[in-house]
Amino acid sequence: MLRSLDIRDILIIDRLELAFQPGLNVLTGETGAGKSILLDSLGFVLGWRGRAELVRAGAAQGEVTAIFDLPEGHPAHAVLEDAGLPTDDELILRRVNTTEGRKTAWVNDRRVSGDVLRALSDTLVELHGQHDDKGLLNPRGHRQMLDDFAGLGAQVQAVRSAWRGVAEARAALETAEAALNDIRTEEDFLRHAVSELDALNPQLGEEAELDTRRRMMQAADRIREDISRAFAALGYDGAEGQMGNALRWLEDAADHAEGQLDGAIDAIGRAQVELGEAQQGVETFLQALAFNPAELEDVEERLFAIRGLCRKHGVQPDDLPEFATGLRTRLEALDAGEEGLDTLRRALKDAKARYDHDAATLTASREEAAQDLDAAMGAELAPLKMERAVFRTVLASAEPGPEGVEGVTFTVATNPGAPAGPLNKIASGGELSRFLLALKVCLTAGESGLTMIFDEIDRGVGGATADAVGRRLASIADGGQVLVVTHSPQVAALGGHHWRVAKQITDGTTLSQVTALDADARVDELARMLAGDTVTDAARDAARALLAR
Repeated sequence: MLRSLDIRDILIIDRLELAFQPGLNVLTGETGAGKSILLDSLGFVLGWRGRAELVRAGAAQGEVTAIFDLPEGHPAHAVLEDAGLPTDDELILRRVNTTEGRKTAWVNDRRVSGDVLRALSDTLVELHGQHDDKGLLNPRGHRQMLDDFAGLGAQVQAVRSAWRGVAEARAALETAEAALNDIRTEEDFLRHAVSELDALNPQLGEEAELDTRRRMMQAADRIREDISRAFAALGYDGAEGQMGNALRWLEDAADHAEGQLDGAIDAIGRAQVELGEAQQGVETFLQALAFNPAELEDVEERLFAIRGLCRKHGVQPDDLPEFATGLRTRLEALDAGEEGLDTLRRALKDAKARYDHDAATLTASREEAAQDLDAAMGAELAPLKMERAVFRTVLASAEPGPEGVEGVTFTVATNPGAPAGPLNKIASGGELSRFLLALKVCLTAGESGLTMIFDEIDRGVGGATADAVGRRLASIADGGQVLVVTHSPQVAALGGHHWRVAKQITDGTTLSQVTALDADARVDELARMLAGDTVTDAARDAARALLAR
């Protein structure tokens, strides 16, 4: 509930403090007195987009503070928690606008953005004014209004999720098809290249080994004779035989040398071991030099083949095995591509089936909700002297989308048998106000703790019809809070609390003032609304009669 509104230096208001009450609060005054400024000021502190120039002429800045009572469980508590703001049973909103256009807002003394204010305002205030063509009269919003009326948020979210699933499955399939098409353009190259590489089967480090082997075989004829001589010189007819003879002679003389030959004998023994290793190494190398001339041709052919593929594909020899693996993987992806596409096609089909199911469930719920809303509207229109009017919620097939497969339009027929059509094209001014009042009541029936504001909801009606509108407003306000800006004395007389808005010129400056009316002042204000500028005793009597109803 809106408890108070403090306005400073906004338009033609210098300082104004209003303390609102539960029930029906009415604001009256002549046209241009500043009633709309009060709504502009409230909209400003709630973060609504409105007038750009709000600061009163001559002031450095304008400021509006609104205080709301928040009972336990009020939906504003959740908004505050999500924004990391402290929650209490009192909510203080304050917003400042400088002459440069800079706007700053606070919630419970914490700096906040306009988005937070607007999120809070959705839970605090419901406004029906002279611009409902952007709200209730706009068919683009009727589907969401019907969903909100029936509490279909969870089903709508399920359809949105299913729609995203379809989009994601379709995107995955399209991406895979594009990738597969790209691979198909190089299929001939891949198959030929993989075939070549598989036939050659190059190994890591093989090119260096082949190069070494080739150079060794090319040098074999030049070095084999020297190595053979060396091997012979190390053998029995050479160093091995001489060292054997020397060792035998020394061992024969050792018995008479008193140990002085022992060191020489040991050294020769060690030399024989080293000589044996040298012989083994030379012999192994000689065996390596013994090759078939065709082997050199084979080595050269494979070496040249490896190097040729390296040049062809622009890779280093040691990178060739990994390169071959990459090409092979792409070819396998091509061969397995159709199977993968089939899997993705099935996933898309399943996603579409889920969407169709969830959308059909939502459609059925909307059809049921439409009947409930039509019945609720029928019940609301009767007390507003429109018992012969017909309200229909029309569902029509639409292009499938994230919120279902149908559009929703609110239509009316003002009399039985008359053609139905959109609200703003069929109903006259007075009828339109009553349709919108009834619709507003139906759409907000389940909301609690909401302050409802009606800006000239009674325009275009008078007499018994205005009385019916006033009584419906009073009924809505019972147990809640309704603020009504009105020019109708029948509506104003039913208010539980009454304020008069008037302009006053002081020292050449026009200012708007708002005065809470006591019983006598209220009679005078109703008499003015009935009689005009000249208030007569008869008008006062009529005003008292209205108040006594």
